[in-house]
Amino acid sequence: MKPDSAGPAATQSLQPATEFQPYIPAERMDVAEFTPKAVIIGVFFGIIFGAATVYLALKAGLTVSASIPIAVLAISLLKKLGGSTILENNVVQTIGSAGESIAAGVVFTLPGFLFLSPASQGASFFEYWTIFTLALLGGVLGTLMMVPLRRSLIVKEHANLPYPEGTACASVLIAGEKGGDLAKIAFQGVGFAFVYALLQKIVKLIAETPGLVTKQTNRFFPSATLNGDITPEYLGVGYIVGPKIAGVLVAGGVLAWLGLIPLLATLVPGDTIAEQLVKLGYLQSLTTAGGPGGWDPATHTFRDTAAAIYRAYVRQIGAGAVAAGGFITLLKTLPTIVSAFQESLASFKEGAGKAVQKRTENDLPITVVLFGSAALILVLAVLPFLPGSVFGRLMLGILIVVFGFFFVTVASRIVGIIGSSSNPISGMTIATLMATCLIFIGIGWTGDIYQPMALCVGGMVCIAAANAGATSQDLKTGYLVGATPRAQQIGLMIGAVAAAIVIGLTMKLLDTPTEAMRAQGILHRIGTDAYPAPQGTLMATLIKGLLSFNLDWQFVLVGVFLSVTMELCGVKSLSFAVGAYLPLSTTAPIFVGGAIKGLSDFVAQRKGEHVEESELGPGNLFSTGLVAGGALAGVVVAMLSVYGPINDVISRLSVEHALTNVLGAGGYQLLGVLAFAFMCFVLYRVSRRPSRV
Repeated sequence: MKPDSAGPAATQSLQPATEFQPYIPAERMDVAEFTPKAVIIGVFFGIIFGAATVYLALKAGLTVSASIPIAVLAISLLKKLGGSTILENNVVQTIGSAGESIAAGVVFTLPGFLFLSPASQGASFFEYWTIFTLALLGGVLGTLMMVPLRRSLIVKEHANLPYPEGTACASVLIAGEKGGDLAKIAFQGVGFAFVYALLQKIVKLIAETPGLVTKQTNRFFPSATLNGDITPEYLGVGYIVGPKIAGVLVAGGVLAWLGLIPLLATLVPGDTIAEQLVKLGYLQSLTTAGGPGGWDPATHTFRDTAAAIYRAYVRQIGAGAVAAGGFITLLKTLPTIVSAFQESLASFKEGAGKAVQKRTENDLPITVVLFGSAALILVLAVLPFLPGSVFGRLMLGILIVVFGFFFVTVASRIVGIIGSSSNPISGMTIATLMATCLIFIGIGWTGDIYQPMALCVGGMVCIAAANAGATSQDLKTGYLVGATPRAQQIGLMIGAVAAAIVIGLTMKLLDTPTEAMRAQGILHRIGTDAYPAPQGTLMATLIKGLLSFNLDWQFVLVGVFLSVTMELCGVKSLSFAVGAYLPLSTTAPIFVGGAIKGLSDFVAQRKGEHVEESELGPGNLFSTGLVAGGALAGVVVAMLSVYGPINDVISRLSVEHALTNVLGAGGYQLLGVLAFAFMCFVLYRVSRRPSRV
């Protein structure tokens, strides 16, 4: 640690220790950036990826990051349209990524309107203009709040927060600009991951989530789970974040899936677990089969007890841990945040006419943030199609801005550690809903009519946090390539408008029931087996439970004190909490990627070689390609799956059933593990190549 300095350098609180030099120097003013063709293509990609994310999130509760796939597509497409600069390509991916992030926030929350108490008339608010308004204002809020935070989180914390997808995206853009070996390594990774992902997601040659789960009847260790989503994007993210962060992440998952779940499986009867799932809305009743874990009312057992306990108890514990870890993180970050605001205000007081020192430090003025936030509150108050009275909506606006700032900060730091794909925005939304409902209870707003109002707060904060996470990655990319922050921030606003338009249309389209459904009295397709919308169901259940004094606070508080314990042990609680909240299947492959990075560095040190730290090192470049190719394949499959005839063709291409018949279920999963091991070997070999950067 550096000793304290009393000299002039001590006053430069927001400057990194060494001056970072981006790919395009700040002095270069002749490089095309915010051009019409970049804006138009960015909007186009935002619409495509936004619609695909709506489908994927409604169907499976999952999303994939769009920045890197869009960057790859932008390089190729603009090259065919007469060429482009690296800054134009960056504008394309910045605008386009807003579609995916805002769509994730919308789908994880706003379908909850359909699942609120009938007396609340929540379903009446699930209309296009409500969805459009909340999506637009939430997306803009996430961008606005990141304006004063950019210098503190992106610039000052450059060496501490890797922002893996933002860094990977910058590597793709630079590799595409430079061409040669750099581009070759990156695009080899893209091609390898794309083929691997298609073999996994369409052909089903590679099992998606192989694992080992002990039986509930196991005497010593019941329902212990060790599994992994063996996808190229998770492996790439793990390599980029490195072994230390990946280790803390997986530690939370180990505690949850190899500690808490086996313990609860031993102590809690199956009927009690099922009752908890009924209470949370995951299971219709004790006499109804299905739900998480596959409840069998005849035998009073679950097909997968671990999955049932995870939904019934562990996710609430994880949500409490994430909320506490986020609050602790905010307390630690407050001095930096205050410094950022002070500098922004000081720059404003110096006069708008004074030239900005550097192009790469040219942000939107702080007045845009202040007046924009005030305007957001007023817009919410006057719109008649939102729930509540004018005074009630005014209060909603204030809560949204306050909670939005808090969770935008938290989301930005989380994605700085593990990337946008694993950003636990649903956990942060749960924390927002808890706080909002407690405030409502404190002022006596406990009737059914207040349920949609609480969901509006949670929904907009979720959208803002999701967009802030993507915005942070974009700003990190811009910082590395030498973009103008103001151009990116304006581009994100444009992307928010385009995304809000298409997301609302897509949601209403997918919610339209078929004629057969109408004949059965089904008015909404969302909530059926076609589009179960798992996160929206959970949000509605929490609101109903809180406002009716029916929430299990004991599980939430267990998570809170898990985070406190980690901090007392000197471990960053937020990373650990995220690992406890996410399935082990997510953090385990990330850990493998981090372990490969650690092994590669260890071997290099033993042989006296230089340990490559550059974002453009061979291992990082290939990992960039893994993330890009895996995410791109996921989006392509999601888009193709929207159309029934194509989905039928995809289903016929699957060889899973044939392989399972030949190899058995265990043999099929082992084949997937071997394929993943081969990908790990390829990544390690690439990481050991001499760097030509």
